[in-house]
Amino acid sequence: MPMNLTLKVWRQSGPKAQGKIETYDAKDIPSEASFLEMLDIVNERIIEKGDEPIHFDHDCREGICGMCSLTINGIPHGKERGITTCQVHMRKFSEGDTIWIEPFRANPFPVIRDLIVDRTSFDRIVASGGYIDVRTGSAVDANATPIPKKDADTAFDAAACIGCGACVASCKNGSAMLFVAAKVSHLGHLPQGQPERNKRVLAMVRQMDSEGFGNCTNQYECEAACPKEISVDHIARMNRDYTKAVLVEQFA
Repeated sequence: MPMNLTLKVWRQSGPKAQGKIETYDAKDIPSEASFLEMLDIVNERIIEKGDEPIHFDHDCREGICGMCSLTINGIPHGKERGITTCQVHMRKFSEGDTIWIEPFRANPFPVIRDLIVDRTSFDRIVASGGYIDVRTGSAVDANATPIPKKDADTAFDAAACIGCGACVASCKNGSAMLFVAAKVSHLGHLPQGQPERNKRVLAMVRQMDSEGFGNCTNQYECEAACPKEISVDHIARMNRDYTKAVLVEQFA
């Protein structure tokens, strides 16, 4: 059944412009619509009036890419656990609800426009050390390097990170520890990732710090907001790896 909602949306014309919350009526929204489809409907009506539509990021709309990074009623990706914004459906809301929609908030995620933020800081962190040296050419046989199932499962869980930034947006310190830990832990659990293990964790943590992300204070909002429900256990592992790598570097 269609519903009528009120949207409180953050509007900001550019990175240096002063933003503000603007109010929009979202009328006759189908309950089966996704959150992004609801915004599409509202934008069509805004455009018909000759006004500037609400700018927001999206790509796959299948919960894979993490581009749909919106804060819904103060919670990154909304209150439902284990899903991205594009997987939120309007049936989770009620007739007459007021919905607050804002971009992910963190100093290293500057607003580009409206609900779109610049997350290239994540790209620079990955580029600093998120790689392995392997033989290129023909594909390696899947069973050529045996990996214990526990390590394979843990590496796969860490690799599920889509880099959306919800962990950062949910943290009061703007920490990227869960994101970086997932990338470090993914390769750290595999034999292919061992040659650069110390170099990797040092480079990625130091790049994270240089980007201006805050420190972790173990309150675990990151795990709660993560659409892939990545465990904070990876942060503990990264801290151990980092401490060891620092000692190796100092006494090498």
